[in-house]
Amino acid sequence: MFASLGRFVVRRPWWVILAWVIAAAAVISLAPKLTSSSDEASFLPGDYEAIRASDVQEKDFPQQRNIGAIIVFQRSDGARLTARDSASVAKIATALNKEKIKGIDAVAPGSTSPNKRVQTAAVAMPKVTDPADKSPQDAVKKLREDLKPDLRGTGLKAGVTGSAAQALDESESSERAGMLVAAGTVVIIVLLLLVIFRSPIIALLPVVLIGLISPMATGLIASANEAFDMKADSSIQELLTVVLFGVGTDYILFLLFRYREALRAGEDSKSGMVHAVERVGEAIASAAGAVIVAFAALALSTLGMLKSMGPALAIAVFVTLLAGLTLVPAVVSLLGTRVFWPSKAWRHEPKGAVFTRLGTSIARRPAVWALISALVMGGLAVGALGYRANFDLAGSSLPKTKESMVAMRDMQKGFPAGTVDPTSVYLSSDDDRPLSAARAASFRTDLGKVEGVGSVSAPKLSPDRSTASYSVVLSDPPASDEALSTVKDRLRPAAHDGAPRGTKALVGGITAVYVDINKAVDRDYSVVFPVAALCIMVILGLLLRSLVAPWYLMLSVALGFGATLGATSILFQQIGSQPGLMFMLPVIMYLFVVALGTDYNILMVSRLREEAREGRDPRDAAGTAIRHSGPTIAAAGVILAGTFATLMLAGNSTLSQMGFALSFGIVVSAFVMAMVFTPSLTALIGHAAWWPGHGDEKREPAAPTASPPPSSPSSPSSPAD
Repeated sequence: MFASLGRFVVRRPWWVILAWVIAAAAVISLAPKLTSSSDEASFLPGDYEAIRASDVQEKDFPQQRNIGAIIVFQRSDGARLTARDSASVAKIATALNKEKIKGIDAVAPGSTSPNKRVQTAAVAMPKVTDPADKSPQDAVKKLREDLKPDLRGTGLKAGVTGSAAQALDESESSERAGMLVAAGTVVIIVLLLLVIFRSPIIALLPVVLIGLISPMATGLIASANEAFDMKADSSIQELLTVVLFGVGTDYILFLLFRYREALRAGEDSKSGMVHAVERVGEAIASAAGAVIVAFAALALSTLGMLKSMGPALAIAVFVTLLAGLTLVPAVVSLLGTRVFWPSKAWRHEPKGAVFTRLGTSIARRPAVWALISALVMGGLAVGALGYRANFDLAGSSLPKTKESMVAMRDMQKGFPAGTVDPTSVYLSSDDDRPLSAARAASFRTDLGKVEGVGSVSAPKLSPDRSTASYSVVLSDPPASDEALSTVKDRLRPAAHDGAPRGTKALVGGITAVYVDINKAVDRDYSVVFPVAALCIMVILGLLLRSLVAPWYLMLSVALGFGATLGATSILFQQIGSQPGLMFMLPVIMYLFVVALGTDYNILMVSRLREEAREGRDPRDAAGTAIRHSGPTIAAAGVILAGTFATLMLAGNSTLSQMGFALSFGIVVSAFVMAMVFTPSLTALIGHAAWWPGHGDEKREPAAPTASPPPSSPSSPSSPAD
């Protein structure tokens, strides 16, 4: 099949290129804009308690204002606030209300902190449900501008924090991050390809081709999100950039290395490309299939951010696969050997001393190398035992110097840390009968006794008096482990058990959202991981016609995952000062390390089988496969790890953690799993590794097929080279 595809593309390269250009233009012009959201609550399904509490608020307290931001005032000289200062705060709030800032309903001055260090003003905003609506961020931006002249001459300083302010700071930070990631990715790919091939044409080939398919993939993802009402996480654009360039460059490398090998064997440029597509097409398609099913498994997640991220990345990889098997061979077949210009090194087989020595050593002592690589990955995996999840996607990813973060720290000088995002508790009558004032007050007293609760407001009753609303300020920051423990282990049980007969209680708010996300993630771990692993094993089994090899290949991937999570936990939690790792990092890391790491395993084991079919014994096949495939895997691993590492340029901890974890995982996948562990075990297991299909058995060479007629004078000895 792949030989036929290769012949078709090589014979009609201009038609293939034209079809891609037309398809890209159509998708880009017709597709909607790709939008994303950083609102964690929007990613939870409706049956979780935090969402049901939000529904109660919408139904029974529609007039309740949404506090989207908080202005934190303090004296410029650090002294305690006076009555005159409080009067200045009230005057500033009045002035801001008169300015009628679009997107702000009201600015209401609050009370001074008990220690007189800070005073707040609550900024009420309309509730926004559309992820694409940036009006709260625009309102905060205008608020900050208008606040500066109002502070002059008052002796006060102020900063704006809260969810809308954090969203604005995150958006500005993400724009910078996106540009840095895109620029860093392109620079790394170009430089590394220049070093490997010494050809500016090959160095620019991925940039040009993936630059064409990137907006096409983005358009298809946006169309799918709109068609199936999916929400994309705010980091999706950066991930798409590195996935498209990283995976796309890998597939181009797999093809070019095999193309160069065919040229060195004496084939002309046209038949050499057909040979390359035939030999690596199955490996590339299987590798991409493993990535696609792993990403698609995220559709089983209960979290909207993962449910949409998985199919989005699967679409991107599918488009990249199609380009790798059609567009890339078409372009290279037109260029011929000129693609390597000005280098002449493609004509000669390199000595490859490092990979030759490694292959020879593994062929001689496969048990020793298997044990060493397993101990390295297992030792790092021990660090995964210290993993802690962090659920504050906005606050934890922002630089500490951003205004929203500075103002939040200032507010904690005088108020409980949970003041910025109070927890909401709703007590509702089961039969819609009015709640008595005594029962509502008694329930408030019970809530106030819960350990970890700083204060509980007086109950507000709905118009029909069937529901009471309580604002509960926690003693700890809303996203901290302590706050999550308070809500999960104490506040919710106390509210549920303490609800008077004939009533029910629901606990909502951002901390409750984090608690429910934690519950959803635990459920996803038990579903998504096994489904993705099973699907990848099925693909491996079909590719290798074996029931044995997929098991130890997945064992190597599992060790690689554990090693990556352990190393990331050690770096960011134990050596660094992070309270935990991004809560969805293990899911993303598992899928990237498992799926993309399987790419290299597939490439290596396919070459192992090919060498065995040439009549080599298992150990000799392992050594030869490492000598031939080692340079390809090393180059692809370095480039892919480098592209993921560009995420660390973003300047926020969330993308830094993701960048390190994914780049480290790729390094482990390429240099430990695929280049050492997999060939060592295959050499040890021998012929049984291919049971029951025995795909390693020597095959008689197929009858030669006529090469397609050349469409250009390029050949290995062309003067153009």
